Amino acid sequence: METNRYHRQILFAPIGEAGQEKLIRSHVLIVGAGALGSSSAEALTRAGVGQLTIIDRDYVEESNLQRQQLFSEADMKQKMPKAVAAKQRLSEVNSHVKIDAIVGDAEIDILREIVPETDLIIDATDNFETRLLLNDIAQKYQKPWIYGAVVASYGVTFTVLPDKTPCLQCLQEYIPANGATCDSVGIIQPVVQKVVSQQITEALKLLTGNEAALSGKLISFDLWKNEHTEMEAEALRKPDCPSCSSKRSYPNLAYDSRLKTAVLCGRNTVQLRPQRKQTDLDEVAKELKKNKQIKLFENPYLLSFEVDSFRIVLFQDGRTLVHGTMDSIEAKNIYHRYLG
Repeated sequence: METNRYHRQILFAPIGEAGQEKLIRSHVLIVGAGALGSSSAEALTRAGVGQLTIIDRDYVEESNLQRQQLFSEADMKQKMPKAVAAKQRLSEVNSHVKIDAIVGDAEIDILREIVPETDLIIDATDNFETRLLLNDIAQKYQKPWIYGAVVASYGVTFTVLPDKTPCLQCLQEYIPANGATCDSVGIIQPVVQKVVSQQITEALKLLTGNEAALSGKLISFDLWKNEHTEMEAEALRKPDCPSCSSKRSYPNLAYDSRLKTAVLCGRNTVQLRPQRKQTDLDEVAKELKKNKQIKLFENPYLLSFEVDSFRIVLFQDGRTLVHGTMDSIEAKNIYHRYLG
């Protein structure tokens, strides 16, 4: 063990040398290498986690540099995949950590290979579809995971322990899901660091064998409004939850739950069909109008807006057309960026 590198952390009594040894033997999966993911990855790398696997499907853009601390202007100019850029930087921070970078979606087949070998999953995604997938696969393989989300000046986090706490499916009605995204209402960097601080503290407790010190609460806050809420989560567990109860069926692992894509031949368009069947167009329009760069058209049947070289059309049944690309991955990135 490199005592000098981790000396100050080892001096912290709840971790000590035994805890540091556990960290070095740990494998953490981080899903998403954006604001939350890049900060979490750096914190765990500096703490001495033995192995990190990072999954991300996107590349570095200029707007990322305001809050995604692992990336540089050189990464942006080269359009480096975030997972690759993160691995390169983290390897310079701590060469003793094994880092695996996966460029792509956190699909079920990939997760089935990785999750059984991990000790902890950290959620750093930007959409609820992937979070619910993580929720179910973590339940199936009995792996703890830490939910986290940020937008504007608001943040929320919760640590899920299979068979011991409510899961994300149980908590859905207590978590805001109004369609706001960083591209519609923006985000400030301090809210990222506050959520990461909570997530990584919980991660260190789990990985060093200090489970009794876990929060056990659904924590949310708005830094700009000076609001902070902690909700005791135990009572929120649902006895008939399809993801974590004795009647569990893991609905989010089923094919029907995934965001389906289809390239429309001859139209330079990708159609996306989410699990949800109905969409509140008025609510979506309200959020989109907060972004002054979006040109929005609406009628009783659909919304249409343009961003960059793309035109996105959203229908009441949730079906979405992304015009301007035949790349399904690019279309999904655009969909999650503007429609959550």
